[in-house]
Amino acid sequence: QVSLVESGGGLVQVGGSLRVSCAASGRTLTTFSMGWFRQAPGKEREFVAVISWAGGTQYGDSVKGRFTISRDNAKNTVFLQMYDLKPEDTAVYYCAANRLGLVTTPGTYSYWGQGTQVTVSS
Repeated sequence: QVSLVESGGGLVQVGGSLRVSCAASGRTLTTFSMGWFRQAPGKEREFVAVISWAGGTQYGDSVKGRFTISRDNAKNTVFLQMYDLKPEDTAVYYCAANRLGLVTTPGTYSYWGQGTQVTVSS
């Protein structure tokens, strides 16, 4: 069993930056690929980014060039660094773990955190 806890969300102005973190406990993350998703009110959960155990990455089209996913396996932690934030980035951000690799659909992830709110104000 893997427990995931997100942190670092908050209120930021348009054009600002924010880093959210995901700390895992229960099992080491080295055999998991880790993803970030987000969900805004009234919308479906959207793929943001994923990083494999080896460090390969994939990003959603709406965040390419602005967001960076990284991981620290020694600390069992995954990060999402967000730059040039826009109002449409406002959402609850969730981290999730899967054993399949660089996958982008929520149903392929086995473990989920509770989410952290990111609000971008104009």
